[in-house]
Amino acid sequence: MESIKDYLSSNNIRPSYPRLKIFEYLDSKRNHPTVDEIYTALHREIPTLSKTTVYNTLKLFVSEGIARVITIEDGEARYDSDMSVHGHFKCTSCGDIYDFSVDIPDKRVKGLENFEVEGREFYYFGKCSNCLQLNKNK
Repeated sequence: MESIKDYLSSNNIRPSYPRLKIFEYLDSKRNHPTVDEIYTALHREIPTLSKTTVYNTLKLFVSEGIARVITIEDGEARYDSDMSVHGHFKCTSCGDIYDFSVDIPDKRVKGLENFEVEGREFYYFGKCSNCLQLNKNK
């Protein structure tokens, strides 16, 4: 918890207890949770926690560059504390989201030579290996 406190402080974020717990959850679970999922997971431990606090904390994390919003489907904002370049795969069967490595040279994409690219996202959809295996065994 002390390293999370230092990390938040070094990123200009006052490390309140709810902020510490929200970042700890986001960083340790790696399940790309929604606001509702984080709230549900932490509400018992922090009874005074509100969904508004979770939302505002995540918004602060995003604005300070220590988390990102992942919008794989319309109306489903998820959060990720892994700021490295990587992609996301969403299983259309179970709904789980998996990270995968992306090895693309940091060069301009053809057709964007006169543009300033500020970010890039890689999303794939399909069935995960677990769901494929379950379907095979039926």
